This record gives sequence, C-alpha cells and structure tokens, in this order.
Amino acid sequence: MKRRNFIQKGALAGSFLSLGTVGLGHAFAKAQTANNASILLPKHQFNLKYAPHIGMFKAHAGDDPLAQLQFMADQGFTAFEDNEMRNRPIAQQEAMAQTMRALGLTMGVFVAHKIYWTEPNLASGKAQWRAEFLDDIKKSVEVAKRVGAKWMTVVPGHVDLRQDMNYQTANVIAALKQAAAILEPHGLVMVLEPLNFRNHPGLFLSESPQAYQICQAVNSPSCKILFDIYHQQIQEGNLIPNIERCWDEIAYFQIGDNPGRNEPTSGEINYKNVFKYIHAKGFDGVLGMEHGNSIQGIAGEKRVIEAYKASDDFLG
Repeated sequence: MKRRNFIQKGALAGSFLSLGTVGLGHAFAKAQTANNASILLPKHQFNLKYAPHIGMFKAHAGDDPLAQLQFMADQGFTAFEDNEMRNRPIAQQEAMAQTMRALGLTMGVFVAHKIYWTEPNLASGKAQWRAEFLDDIKKSVEVAKRVGAKWMTVVPGHVDLRQDMNYQTANVIAALKQAAAILEPHGLVMVLEPLNFRNHPGLFLSESPQAYQICQAVNSPSCKILFDIYHQQIQEGNLIPNIERCWDEIAYFQIGDNPGRNEPTSGEINYKNVFKYIHAKGFDGVLGMEHGNSIQGIAGEKRVIEAYKASDDFLG
C-alpha cells in the first residue's frame, strides 16, 4: 500500500492546541469537504473494530489528520491504524494520541522497524542487522507508550539466497526471541506479517503456516501473527481454514480485497463470511483497513463506509 503524505509538525500541533482538550468532538462534529459543504452521515454500530488509515476519508474531512480521526469516529469506527506513526514527529504522535483518547479510538499497528525489501537482514543472522532491528524495537516501545498502541508490525525482510531456508528460519527465530524479551515487560506485541509473492517478491515470510511455525518456536505472548487477508488470498487462498489453523497465534488482521487491494465487496473475497467467522470466534482485536478506495472522492469514501456497513450487518 502506498504511504500517504501527512501535514507538517507545526500545522498539526497548532490545530490540536487550538482545540484544547475540551470540546474536541464538538469542533469536528461536522466533517468538511474541500468546498466547506457539511457532510453528515449516520453513525453505524459496528460489531468489529475496523481501523481506517489517514487519507481514506480526506474528501469528506479535509487534510487535517485530527479532523479525519473525528470523521472516522462519527461514522462508527472504533479503531485506527497508522503504518507511519513511528516516523512522525513526537508532537504529531502526541496530538493524534490525545485525539484518539478523546474519541475512544483504539490504536492499531504501526511498523516497528526499518524493513529491508531487497536484503536478508533478519534471515542472514548478521549481528549488525540484528542489532539495528533490536534498537528499532526498543525505540518503538516508546512510540507505543506515547500513542497507546499494543501491536506493532514486523517484517523479517528478504530471503538470504546463500543460506538454507532452515538456517534462515533459525536466525529469524533467534532475533524475534530477543525482541520479544524487550516487549514482554511492557505488554506489547509484535505481529509478523506474511506478504504475498506478487507485490513483494523474495521476502522471507510469505505464508501463514510459516508464521505459525515461527511464533510457536518463539513461544512468547509478544510474538504473534498479523493475518493480512489480502496478502494471504494471493499467496495461499483457503482463507477460513488457514485462519482456523493459525487462530491461537493470530493477534491482528488486515483487510483488502483482491484484485485491486480496495474495500470489501470490490473484488473476489467473500468478506461477509470471513468477518462472520472472525466475529463468531470472539475476536476483539483490531482489523486494519490497509487498502485503497476503488472510487476516488466523496462517492468512493461513501462506498467504503457502505461496504463495511453491509459486510458487518451480515454478522447479525
């Protein structure tokens, strides 16, 4: 998914400070379009914690991330995720965290470390890459505390073409055990995300059984699976049986339909049944809406909201 651009530190901090901590919801009670026409959509009672991203509703709410958070809450969404949170200035992190607290939004994942898309950092077993990864994990603990996050995404990087896969797996497990020891005292969870071969060729971690094997070996409450339904539809299919088999190690889901990586109902995945299964299992975590909008502008944003309403209403 393409990372979106965000407003600068001064603008965000200024907009937050001007609101204060009282009356924040009232200040954004009406989301604004680019031409300042008020758009009021009925709030929905969702059964699951679907988590939009910044930029998903900017045609309705404008460019200010705080206004976008308010719009998400006004539509009934109860969670939010931000892959780029670790890279934001501290003032932005604090402003967004305070807004989320005021709105009752659960913070989802952020990416915990530098991801090597073409080099085998964790799979290689090299000390300098492992040290860099562990340092990023330590820094991400502070980010998680600041923004009220519990989960952070980890991607082990590229395969090492010069090593047997079993040695690579041992290297990754050893690094993750050290990372888990950092996270456990804080009650934080790194979630390992398998990524599909088409969008991300050559990565070490690509399938849910592989992630399950690694989590079982690490054997820590701080090392679990991020099951990205879009990636796993492409990589392996057989979604509900694989979710069932991995259930004890899954701590987080992400959403995107295929083809296109857009909202549910825009592609081939039967999200009504997938959501129904996840809900029936009693899942109370976050499902990140890590996808684009199939139609641009206000019409596309309404379509995203209606797609989630329709899919979620199927849960009863």
